[in-house]
Amino acid sequence: MHIGFIGLGIMGVPMALNLSRKYPLTVWNRSPSKYSLLEQAGASIAETPAQVMKRSDIIFVMLFDSTAIKCILDDEFKRSLRGKILVNASSVEVEFSYFLADEVRRAGGDFIEMPVSGSTIPAEQGRLVGLMAGDEAVAERIRLVVQPITCAAVYCGPVGFGLKTKYAVNSYLVTMNAGLAESMNFAKAQGLDLSAFGQALAACPLASPYSKVKVKKMLAGDWSAQAPISGIYTSIQLIEAAVAGANTHSPVLHICSKLYQEANRSGLGEEDMIAVAKVIENL
Repeated sequence: MHIGFIGLGIMGVPMALNLSRKYPLTVWNRSPSKYSLLEQAGASIAETPAQVMKRSDIIFVMLFDSTAIKCILDDEFKRSLRGKILVNASSVEVEFSYFLADEVRRAGGDFIEMPVSGSTIPAEQGRLVGLMAGDEAVAERIRLVVQPITCAAVYCGPVGFGLKTKYAVNSYLVTMNAGLAESMNFAKAQGLDLSAFGQALAACPLASPYSKVKVKKMLAGDWSAQAPISGIYTSIQLIEAAVAGANTHSPVLHICSKLYQEANRSGLGEEDMIAVAKVIENL
């Protein structure tokens, strides 16, 4: 079983490294700057996305958006899809996922949608949550393959349902994150001992591994990105479009969207999503 991986960004690198420890791996990235890490892990480097397809049985795609994916869908790539399984882990529009699934099927391949829930730390630990959608039989065929990168692989339904599940999960994430940042700002404004506040929060029923990591980052003034604000704001835009498409309302998300938008506009795009605390502090 040979695995391919296309897209070595902030999430793609740790995912590919974890796969390389279990399977022969071929990778491609638009920029070669990340290749050394993968080469040291024993991965092969392909000159084109189509070469990844030709050398691999199951191919993961983890690119920034649908535009980036469209750029690799040339004729050679499509000809190489026959008999292969393409797993799209990128966060894209549901409509684009339908399009991509159709392209893969028409070329004679199988398609699985599998956006992931989690940021760089669970990606490095191999503890992402895979949100699988598509043909359930194909999803079961790759379940063992995704084990090195996931702590759970949840089958969500037909194509589109993996992304819709991620939208709902991320709606909770971005509102919870803003609430945590607001809580820390409130504690600071009251002149509280922030270390003691962090201990109190860590001991209460609301505590989670996520809150503990983000409180630690805020206390240390560490804004290095585990999930950058620019990517989170892109995710929020996808969620808001999905909310409108579902003919429902997300008023808390709408308010939080403005905060992340301002953070992105203020030059905080490459900082961690908890840096939205800086925007809240300066309101």
